[in-house]
Amino acid sequence: ALKEMRNDGEVACDTSVLKMLEEDAYEDYGNTLINFAEKVSLTPFPFAAGLGGNMDQMKRRIINIASYEKPTFMKRIKCMTAFVLTAVLLLGFAPFISTYAADENYYQWDSSSKNVSYVDLSTYFGEYEGSFVLYDLGNDAWNIHDKEHATLRVAPNSTYKIYDALFGLEEGVITPENSFIAWNGESYPFEAWNADQTLQSAMNSSVNWYFQSVDEQLGFSDVYSYIQEIGYGNENMNGDFSTYWMESSLEISPIEQVELLTKLQNNSFGFAPENINAVKDAIRLSSSDAGTLYGKTGTGRVDGKDVNGWFIGYIETADNTYFFATNIGADSDATGGNATEITMSILSDMNIWK
Repeated sequence: ALKEMRNDGEVACDTSVLKMLEEDAYEDYGNTLINFAEKVSLTPFPFAAGLGGNMDQMKRRIINIASYEKPTFMKRIKCMTAFVLTAVLLLGFAPFISTYAADENYYQWDSSSKNVSYVDLSTYFGEYEGSFVLYDLGNDAWNIHDKEHATLRVAPNSTYKIYDALFGLEEGVITPENSFIAWNGESYPFEAWNADQTLQSAMNSSVNWYFQSVDEQLGFSDVYSYIQEIGYGNENMNGDFSTYWMESSLEISPIEQVELLTKLQNNSFGFAPENINAVKDAIRLSSSDAGTLYGKTGTGRVDGKDVNGWFIGYIETADNTYFFATNIGADSDATGGNATEITMSILSDMNIWK
């Protein structure tokens, strides 16, 4: 297709040149092309073969030149009319094209059959833009602050490590019994990263190189297959393979984060139970008589500023399970730590976790 477009482009260029020439110059222009083709065919350099196209294409161009007639006044009017109609149609479709592109940035969540309450929690967020999503499993009920931001897809950053670890476990890159990966000796900005790691330590200290190593051993194809299998956000891995989840192409909304956490918790993925449990153990933050808190933070940094903060997880109590996702955005100081503080304040005031 690309070759055909190039060929059509060459013919169009010939036509544009002919429009500017007098009729007695058409033959000279055609002879110039023929002479050029002869020189190219005799050149010893292999790259020159593509300069003028193949002989069939050259024949097509010469026939076009030989048969060319300058458009009459009526023909020019018809062409101009066709151009105007095409322009009108394109302009008419522009809003639809723009809307489609915009929709790609949002999760198209069908909440028509769901028990959803929209709540105003703006006092917790202060100057941050963002959202809080809570799913009460026992009552099959949703509480959402700021629906627009709850469906807006942004980079997952380190919250993605939950699933990257799961992919590595499923493929045997790491196992529940042996998740050790040796430090390569490179100096990293955080002291905790400058050491050998296991899944537990790498998740606790959010060690980027550990999960990048898992990806390298998995390979692009396997990672992408798993992302599609679980339906992770926009499923876009067009970014660099080492950073596609860090303020890059892969994006997910808070509602999608919660939906995936419910699937992780009850293993509706159908993955090996021991692998699911290994990931759960890695993200377990605290346990008490009140229940168990699981979670993972994420921070997106652009030009040295923290612009995208996440805290996602779930709480298992004796009689219920609550899934949550908080995302905050700002020009700076939007960190996973600050998202965690907002989340814990909300959960405490809801009497879900003290």
